[in-house]
Amino acid sequence: MSPELVSILVLVVVFVIATTRSVNMGALAFAAAFGVGTLVADLDADGIFAGFPGDLFVVLVGVTYLFAIARANGTTDWLVHAAVRLVRGRVALIPWVMFALTGALTAIGAVSPAAVAIVAPVALSFATRYGISPLLMGTMVVHGAQAGGFSPISIYGSIVNGIVEREDLPGSEITLFLASLIANLLIAGVLFALFGGRKLWARGAVAPEDGGRTDDGTAATGTGKTGTGTGTARKGTGGPAKGTSGTVPTGTDTATGTAPTAVAVRPGQDASGDGGAEGDDGAGPRLTPARIATLVALVALVVAVLGFDLDAGLTAVSLAVVLSTAWPDDSRRAVGEIAWSTVLLICGVLTYVGVLEEMGTITWAGEGVGSIGVPLLAAVLLCYIGALVSAFASSVGIMGALIPLAVPFLAQGEIGAVGMVAALAISATVVDVSPFSTNGALVLAAAPDVDRERFFRQLMVYGGIVVAAVPALAWLVLVVPGFG
Repeated sequence: MSPELVSILVLVVVFVIATTRSVNMGALAFAAAFGVGTLVADLDADGIFAGFPGDLFVVLVGVTYLFAIARANGTTDWLVHAAVRLVRGRVALIPWVMFALTGALTAIGAVSPAAVAIVAPVALSFATRYGISPLLMGTMVVHGAQAGGFSPISIYGSIVNGIVEREDLPGSEITLFLASLIANLLIAGVLFALFGGRKLWARGAVAPEDGGRTDDGTAATGTGKTGTGTGTARKGTGGPAKGTSGTVPTGTDTATGTAPTAVAVRPGQDASGDGGAEGDDGAGPRLTPARIATLVALVALVVAVLGFDLDAGLTAVSLAVVLSTAWPDDSRRAVGEIAWSTVLLICGVLTYVGVLEEMGTITWAGEGVGSIGVPLLAAVLLCYIGALVSAFASSVGIMGALIPLAVPFLAQGEIGAVGMVAALAISATVVDVSPFSTNGALVLAAAPDVDRERFFRQLMVYGGIVVAAVPALAWLVLVVPGFG
């Protein structure tokens, strides 16, 4: 049995054990990387650790740390309140606002993970507050990022168009951009319809100071079915601050769309028991010095990442340290809310994927497909390889490897190059909802007060569905019409 095949079978075993025995998949993946790297690939420790995603580790820790501070001092509650007022209380519009916001950020040049790191924590805090499915909100953020990801001035678009030009292939920047935009927009529409969007519309408008109640004063009924979990409620977890009357949602909807549990709050007290955060007129959270400083830090994160191309993780850690020094009580609570189990899971799996890349498994699979003599079959298999590998590894890296592999049969003239490149781009990026990808990992880590194991399974199942369905649809729509 070839080393490449052994490495793939070991990966399958890791998935099976993690699924059936509830063992952290990251720990299993580290053990597998050690075993396969040492015994099969003849790698030393340095070779194995070469695949460790140090940059992603810092991003996950830094962003979750910064936004844990924002949750602890009530800044995210203030943002949620402001967002509800912005859409005139129409909670159903919020997922689309987040979709458009991340799409706009990536379209003007933000790296997709940076845009998701900025938007996802606020979006998922809002989902917790108003009983919106975290799966719906998280996937809307990721698909929004990919919708704008291939504009002519974006990072992804510039890279793919540069590869096409370097390989002397016919290209169309607008076709690539519109194909990704439309594909992600359609997926977002389906998600919105299936995971509670219709019931969100039926709820009508809510008053921000009513903590998720409908405009007729009744309790919110939730966001509908996702079929993947049940709601739970907990007190004292840094919940949203409220006014002098009414109720405060303190629970978390883990995915079914059930309404948050509500508890009464005394005048001048927020849901976590901290006083002095609300206006006496019930108008919502007030701006305190800590919240103002946190808002400034969040703006500084956006400016640093988008304007000065600084690393999102290192910037977030630095800003969190500044806030921690000024308000140490918030910091002590926030450190415990860093998603350490998620960090272990993602870093372990990606380290094993790095071993696969080091020993040539991914190249081996791609070259085997590229040598197939049936162009249409080779095209769809390349799309599937791009989707499957990208669910665990760098989307840009996969596109950079697969587009050149497609050159031999594209040169035959039977497959349209523009459609094939667009299909590969969509297949390799739309799967970033996977919890093993950077974007999916950020969504998983950013969700406050959820059952992370359940949420991880939801993202994994949804990611699997996307991997299974989207490459075939992209191939059918973009490649098959240009054949012949």
